Amino acid sequence: MGLDRKQLRLYLVTNSDGKSEEEFLKALEEAIGGGVSFVQIREKNKTTAEYIDLVSKALEITRKHNVPLVVDDRVDVVLATGADGVHVGRDDMPVETARKILGKDKIVGATTKTVEQALAAYKAGADYLGVGAIYPTTTKVKTVLTSTDTLNDICNAVPIPANAIGGLNKDNLGVLKGIPIAGVCVVSAIMKADDPRKAAAELVKAIEEL
Repeated sequence: MGLDRKQLRLYLVTNSDGKSEEEFLKALEEAIGGGVSFVQIREKNKTTAEYIDLVSKALEITRKHNVPLVVDDRVDVVLATGADGVHVGRDDMPVETARKILGKDKIVGATTKTVEQALAAYKAGADYLGVGAIYPTTTKVKTVLTSTDTLNDICNAVPIPANAIGGLNKDNLGVLKGIPIAGVCVVSAIMKADDPRKAAAELVKAIEEL
């Protein structure tokens, strides 16, 4: 499936920690109801079988709402479930390899922190970029910050859409004003919210004000 730049506006990276499967899937549906337009399932502690099972259930929700779903890092899980694509980090499978395995019709996203990395990912076949971390995050211990100047340079250096990621929430998006990003990636701002639908709606409003 092709990727429309508009779909990247509010990009949710999931985290099921502390949630039952039912609670997780409910939060996902609520977040999409509030305006999440793209989903990346990220699970670091599940077995392959559990991962495949969760992605299959999440796909039922995202397909119903016409929202793309990519899997973090795991090309095998994409192939097993028919998910829309994969997102690879700096230490994961190379973009070129992921593209070769998945073919031209699947989405391949990549995390980049410098203009050089962004250009390399684009040339290797990435459809979009996640750039950051803009702020320190609670989801990964090892956070290397990316300046908003670098984010701006990356957006202007590559023809594919780029999203800002890392510690972003409705109250701190102001630093991104004037930068031609396609959208914003969030984890905690929605996954840790008491009301994921409301949190997503507030984020959409904040993004529109940029």
